[in-house]
Amino acid sequence: MQGSCSRQPVGGILLGAALLALAFPANAAAQDDDGRPELTLRARPNVTFATNAISFTGLLRDGADDYEEFYCLSAEWDWDDGTVSESIFDCEPYEPGVSEIRRRFSRRHTFQFAGRYEVRLNLKRRDDVVASARVRVTVQGGRFPD
Repeated sequence: MQGSCSRQPVGGILLGAALLALAFPANAAAQDDDGRPELTLRARPNVTFATNAISFTGLLRDGADDYEEFYCLSAEWDWDDGTVSESIFDCEPYEPGVSEIRRRFSRRHTFQFAGRYEVRLNLKRRDDVVASARVRVTVQGGRFPD
């Protein structure tokens, strides 16, 4: 009997915690009040062998489709292996309510040497970084750089 009595308060606490979680989602605090899109970056696969290509995808989530600060950005990929790639897009002049931001940025990259790399995607307007995200990958086999 004592065991069942001691579980009731814990159950009540868990129920209360669940209700609070529903009322205040964890990601609500992470979202900006100004509706700014959030950049995420993923790698597939995260672990591979040297000379195998890895696919990287950056996604802009949330925010308005015509968010002006994110319209017509260039994508700079810093591979953390001493190389950098950049994609520059040609866009029509911005029109509120008409222009749409690009939400997906993707690139494949091959690492020549074994190691751990922190790849960074910088979305830029001219020389200013508007958003940045990073992901870690591990490359096995091959040789290590001199």
